[in-house]
Amino acid sequence: MKIVNTKPIFNIFSKKTEKPKVETEKQKVIADYREKSSLVASELISLGIEVEFRELKVADYLVNNVAIERKTISDFISSMINQRIKRQLEEIQQYEKKFLIIEGIDEQELYSDDSTEGVSANAIRGFLLSIILKFRIPVIFTKNFEDTARFINVLARKKEKESSLNVSKKTLNKKERMQFILEAFPGVGPKTAKKLLEEFKTIKNIMNASAENLEKAIGKKAEVFRIVGEDY
Repeated sequence: MKIVNTKPIFNIFSKKTEKPKVETEKQKVIADYREKSSLVASELISLGIEVEFRELKVADYLVNNVAIERKTISDFISSMINQRIKRQLEEIQQYEKKFLIIEGIDEQELYSDDSTEGVSANAIRGFLLSIILKFRIPVIFTKNFEDTARFINVLARKKEKESSLNVSKKTLNKKERMQFILEAFPGVGPKTAKKLLEEFKTIKNIMNASAENLEKAIGKKAEVFRIVGEDY
């Protein structure tokens, strides 16, 4: 019996062999370790973003070489009062690309005609203008933590070079440190602090100055220094 070799017949009804799916690389965001408990970080993870927590000396998030300082409205107001935000805005200047997020405008009023947590509406308006004009830092207002996460998500999916971590806390010189100490007093801004130092030369002399001499130098603002002689 003659055996005839035949080619296998192709079955048109058979399932096609599927090519193995190539897993897309997750976009990565670097977040300060203090953001671990924030809802923003957990929302980013749910959006498919890989969040790496590190101790960041400057900013709260680093995304595609962009530094992001994030403030809830209450944190923004309190950092205005204690002057902390000024230092943070100075330090973030080390990044070419940066912006400030003020989060929660759907949940809390940023300011009203009545003073907000002891800060007048015009003081807040003025400080926002200072952030944009003096520090040249863009400000983004987000509705809530989900909205903040979506902004970061969009930024993370833009292809850019890896974020640089070669930044450090700003070291102030002697004059800047003296001025910074005085600016911790409510109502004492850079101009008033500089005026006091030019007049009295040292912080010790300012603290020891009489109420009359202080008032001559800076007017009614001198009242804030009364606390120096008060009991705890």
